[in-house]
Amino acid sequence: MTGLSTTNGLSEPNEQDALIGDSRRNSTQQKPERHWTNWPSHAAHLTWQVLVRDYVNVLLVFVPLGIIAGVLKWDSVTVFALNFLAIVPLASLLSFVTEELAATLGQALGGLMNATFGNAVELIVSIIALKENQIRVVQASMLGSILSNILLVLGCCFFVGGLRYPEQTFNSTVASTMSSLMTVSSASLIIPATLYASLTSSKSDKTETHILFLSHWTAIILLVLYIIYLFFQLKSHSQLFEEVNHETAGDPEAAGEGVPEEEEEHLLNPWAASVALVVVTILVAICADYLVGSIDSIVDKTGMTRTFIGLILIPIVGNAAEHVTAVVVAWKGKMDLAIGVAIGSSIQIALFVTPFLVILGWIMDVEMTLHFHIFETVSFFISGLVVTYLIQDGKSNYLEGCLCLGMYLILALAFWVYPDSADDGALFHP
Repeated sequence: MTGLSTTNGLSEPNEQDALIGDSRRNSTQQKPERHWTNWPSHAAHLTWQVLVRDYVNVLLVFVPLGIIAGVLKWDSVTVFALNFLAIVPLASLLSFVTEELAATLGQALGGLMNATFGNAVELIVSIIALKENQIRVVQASMLGSILSNILLVLGCCFFVGGLRYPEQTFNSTVASTMSSLMTVSSASLIIPATLYASLTSSKSDKTETHILFLSHWTAIILLVLYIIYLFFQLKSHSQLFEEVNHETAGDPEAAGEGVPEEEEEHLLNPWAASVALVVVTILVAICADYLVGSIDSIVDKTGMTRTFIGLILIPIVGNAAEHVTAVVVAWKGKMDLAIGVAIGSSIQIALFVTPFLVILGWIMDVEMTLHFHIFETVSFFISGLVVTYLIQDGKSNYLEGCLCLGMYLILALAFWVYPDSADDGALFHP
């Protein structure tokens, strides 16, 4: 009896404690259900976390300054410089938000999101320039984005990775596939340029009409090829594009670092990422509008050509986030990912963005074509040829990085003195 009463005596308080604990837990669990009442503080907290994640966001101070300079019509050099600096952190934010949103959509939709918004800055700048009939700026920014990715970004990846490891390896099959796509892209520019030269030398009176016809239908074919490439990459042959952790030759520590890292937590849910994507895109459009609007005055005051601005300056700003990402992952020994960022972005520009702009110009009745000047086309072809030779063995080192960077610097010097008024037809007339 005593033992029974003792047991009962101990059990009653425990049951009461359990009931009290359950009620407390229930009340605690019910509180988050009313999180909508404090969404302003939650939004502020998320905004702060996003802003402090990257040092480049310090440059966001130039966003309001650039917009104010454009609204008040300050000196064109000031407007260009402020909006130039403003687009750098906005490009980084755009890349981050896109990754956050793509991570919640699955592989196929996520890949499509990255393909669509990965080069959003260049696309927005080019659409605004196309609207203002600045076709030279559009063509130069497209070609410049491709060259900066396959020479500047890839060169930095090879060089930085080579400083840490004697040799890095990557998936040569994927690299070869991407090189083939770049070859087709360069051919799509060579054909209009050579056709223009032939028609000009034969003194055809329908040269521009024929070039427009060729450009419009070539753009459609390139877009179809891009869609097929997306299906190939994301669906039918996705196993080829999965990141493979290669052991870095000559460095035992690199093999340990090849172990897959834990998946990072995502700061933004789909709704927050969508809102941030809209806001950042609007800010990029505003800054890009003032940037493009000041180009004419910049050309008059500084002597820089539209070709140099579009080929060298705008791509460096638009690809700033991708540049940093590719170099960081190369430093960590993940060359497959670095190759995917650098060359993959070039393929997006060549097979998606440029044909899209040609078709958009067709709709807007703007004569945007795939006819690039012969010097630009040859520069693209030679650059693609150099990169193809460097990546075909599936290995990289710092010397190959120096070769890419040296090639880019040579082209930058050439385009610095290359005039906007260069006429291809003049090469074929006595």
